[in-house]
Amino acid sequence: MSNSQAIFLQKGSFCSSSIVSPQVGLCRSNYPQLLARKEHNLQLRSFKFPGRLQVHCVMEKETNLSSSRLVDTVTESLQEADVREPSVSTILMNFENKFDPYDAMSVPLYQTATFKQPSATENGPYDYTRSGNPTRDVLESLLANLDKGDRALCFTSGMAALAAVSHLFGTGDEIVAGDDIYGGSDRLLSQVIPRSGIVVKRANTSSLEEVASAVGPQTKLVWLESPTNPRQQISDIRVSLLWSLQKIAEIAHANGALLLVDNSIMSPVLSRPLELGADIVMHSATKFIAGHSDLMAGVLVVKGERSDNPNSSTLYLPENAQKIAEFLASHPRVKRVNYAGLPDHPGRELHYSQAHGAGSVLSFLTGSLALSKHIVETTKYFSVTVSFGSVKSLISMPCFMSHASIPAAVREARGLTEDLIRISVGIEDVDDLIADLDFALKTGPAA
Repeated sequence: MSNSQAIFLQKGSFCSSSIVSPQVGLCRSNYPQLLARKEHNLQLRSFKFPGRLQVHCVMEKETNLSSSRLVDTVTESLQEADVREPSVSTILMNFENKFDPYDAMSVPLYQTATFKQPSATENGPYDYTRSGNPTRDVLESLLANLDKGDRALCFTSGMAALAAVSHLFGTGDEIVAGDDIYGGSDRLLSQVIPRSGIVVKRANTSSLEEVASAVGPQTKLVWLESPTNPRQQISDIRVSLLWSLQKIAEIAHANGALLLVDNSIMSPVLSRPLELGADIVMHSATKFIAGHSDLMAGVLVVKGERSDNPNSSTLYLPENAQKIAEFLASHPRVKRVNYAGLPDHPGRELHYSQAHGAGSVLSFLTGSLALSKHIVETTKYFSVTVSFGSVKSLISMPCFMSHASIPAAVREARGLTEDLIRISVGIEDVDDLIADLDFALKTGPAA
């Protein structure tokens, strides 16, 4: 076979196999990439699928099969392959637990408070679970990888994570926070943090001018959500870090300020704020990271160096939420739908420039408290809860639950009215969910 060679793959083997060259021997490579290169003049003749897969390739006589040329091409192909970033699903299924000497496929759970030490005067890598645990280290490493961060820290809840961030600052320092954020965060900012002498300023973070005017010499942290909970307002994370001479980050960083993004609604699957320039990302892991409403956890992910290159991985969009938002937007008894996936959402273009999807949390207004209450209490497939981010569909009225601690006058001023309904869309059949909402809307009291 001086002028041609056959590549034989056993049935069921991977396509990234090996090419055998009479001149070079066995060369590892991804042969489809080599076949695609014009300089090889390879012509794919036929595919046969009997008991074993057989691919025939014919190599023209003028093809340069010199050792150096083939090896150079293989090296180039491998370098190209190394450029590709793994998708979220691949990362989740290929994490490491280096501490396990037996390489268990499932990470062992170290349910212990303390660890035996090597001697009376030496400490091992772990001593007390509060300060370190092998199982938690694997989780933190995986979460840091998902968010493209340098380090992740796990907490018992999202609020515990946010409280930890607040302890970075002291008397006289200022925090500039969004005025439309989760009720628990609002309570922490308005009732707890000021007790430490920290000044909290509030601003509409979807308005760059407002944020820029709020940030001053004493500002140490800018705190925002995007989209906001529950009104789905969009903040420009990148512009707030890259905005010319008046850019917010330039002002903030000149004063040693950090940017914190609460990414609970998006999760690392749809948005990675660290790649947009944020310093700290917080997740209420109780929500989408856990996904089953069966545990409570919080995460902080940090990055030592800023990155201005958003990842371009292809991700799947929550089709159920999109279809439900479109249904609600067309319903005569619904006054307004807040969902970044809708074409008329004022922040849609901005949102999709910094995220890979609109998520599965949305809210809508009916104009009637009685009708909204009826909808929430009548639906069969939506559970009334204060949370979101479950495989099960959830529904609530934020003014009476998650945001109840915010004074009514403040809620009204921010556009958070009592008839607002928030939905976290699950994985049930979307037609059943739409029929459920439609029945509740049709049978509700007149506005």
